[in-house]
Amino acid sequence: MTSSPDVAHVHADSYVTLHYRIEPLSGPAAGTAFVDTFLDRPATLQMGIGQWAPGLESLLVDQPEGAHFTRDVPAAQAYGERNPELLRWISHDEMVRNAPPDTVFEAGDMIEFVAPNGGRYSGVLKTLQGDDALFDFNHPLAGIDLQVEIRILGVL
Repeated sequence: MTSSPDVAHVHADSYVTLHYRIEPLSGPAAGTAFVDTFLDRPATLQMGIGQWAPGLESLLVDQPEGAHFTRDVPAAQAYGERNPELLRWISHDEMVRNAPPDTVFEAGDMIEFVAPNGGRYSGVLKTLQGDDALFDFNHPLAGIDLQVEIRILGVL
């Protein structure tokens, strides 16, 4: 795509309004959009503050307003490889403290936990075993190669 010098380009500190679609290239969800803003309203992304993984943000840098492209992104450049240390056993009491009242827990549920420092993090319930539950705190797209389609609508 050729562009005139008057067209805004994405920089490391830009605000970018865009449509994007992220699809896994492998696994049971291959070919199914994980997220697709083309179906609704566009998103606005502030570059450099961690809203997107650095490898995904790098796809945008130096792209002109109006660009429309698709790229394959290896897992290591997207959300990283899966980390087995992020599989953790959590007590039933801890689950109850972090879930809405009367929650019935099932495999696949995502529960948000509060860290001692006040930060929040989410985990996916993998299995229940007695009074404990195994949670996966990896990003849902960790370890998965992705295809990302992007249309840049505006750059500030």
